[in-house]
Amino acid sequence: MNRSLLYFRIIGEGVSFALNSLVNNKLRTSLSLLGISVGIFAIISIFTVIDSLEGKLRTTVASLGENVIFIQKWPWGTGGEYKWWEYLKRPEPSPEESDLVRQRSRLAAAVVFLISGRKTVKFNNNYVENADIVAVSHDYNKIKSFDLRMGRYFTPLESHAGRNVCVIGEVLAVNLFGNLNPLGKTISVSGRKVEVAGVIKYEGEDIFNMSPDNQVILPLNFVKRFLRVKDREDALIMVKAKEGISNNALMDELSIILRILRKLKPLQEDDFSLNEVTILSGLLDKLFLIVGRAGWIIGGFSILIGGFGIANIMFVSVKERTSAIGIMKALGARNSFILFQFLFEAVFLCIFGGFCGLLLVFGGTVISTRIFDFDISLSLGNIIMGTGISAVIGIISGSVPAWTASRLNPVDAIRSN
Repeated sequence: MNRSLLYFRIIGEGVSFALNSLVNNKLRTSLSLLGISVGIFAIISIFTVIDSLEGKLRTTVASLGENVIFIQKWPWGTGGEYKWWEYLKRPEPSPEESDLVRQRSRLAAAVVFLISGRKTVKFNNNYVENADIVAVSHDYNKIKSFDLRMGRYFTPLESHAGRNVCVIGEVLAVNLFGNLNPLGKTISVSGRKVEVAGVIKYEGEDIFNMSPDNQVILPLNFVKRFLRVKDREDALIMVKAKEGISNNALMDELSIILRILRKLKPLQEDDFSLNEVTILSGLLDKLFLIVGRAGWIIGGFSILIGGFGIANIMFVSVKERTSAIGIMKALGARNSFILFQFLFEAVFLCIFGGFCGLLLVFGGTVISTRIFDFDISLSLGNIIMGTGISAVIGIISGSVPAWTASRLNPVDAIRSN
């Protein structure tokens, strides 16, 4: 019990000395705390932005569908050299290939051909420029999940017959119709009249500014009437695997089907790419590993400067209190008591400076979120990391001054004045 009380007394005196140092040497201490505050602000703000960006990117990538394969001309990534000059010669996916893949695949739950573009959409005197126009085959709603706020998705008959119906995003509906009910109303898309069958519930934009909120989803067979859908660079075929079927198994099957359809000889290389979300996830892992290392290097220099500032103030503090140290040692204070007292003071100063840095980061996240409309949040993990770094810097920067203070000769220390 007495030992516990002693520890509490040491901690209390350490806090008292640290506060006295703050009060009695305001300018010097403020400059030293500024160094550690800026250091913590630099490193934690970097990782806060990185974490927010990474979370947004991974959410966007995950929304593409982990069990969906994308048949395209261009690969998303390769293990070696990106041979763009060879990929350029490849044919674009076609609606006919999509139909044949649907007929021949036994592992696919849904197959969709998709093209997209940007057009002006009108309703009476209201119009929206650069609205996202997405033309899809019927099973699109089985691959891309979205909730309807009102209305319905177009029926198989409407899709196959190429009826002039559409599903639009909620933001587009508000901009065109205001408070009017958009269901059953006719809008103009690329000069063609289209009836609104449904409205997609608001989702918000992802990191790539992609969202169904400003989309017009049309049946592919309707778009074929006024737009060439073959040999388009934005064409892709989306294939969703059946329940329990792995992506590798589906990709093997699709590779065989496409090679047969395109009449490729056994020794010929594929003239198509089978892309999946894991490719993007792997690229993100490599990207953020590099960015994270760069963040540590940049923030590390700031922390190093702050650590030198704390070490400097602790050496000055030891010199100013040399006589007091001698008196404490003459009265029986052990070396460990002196060591712990100064070490605790250094840690306390660093944690206080780190707390100020974290407050700056929090304020920065609030301001950035409002100005840039990008959700940046200070996570609990980064708060713990910032506090931990502050404590470690305090221990490192205070160790030598504390050890120097603990090794002072009491007689020489008392005579120092």
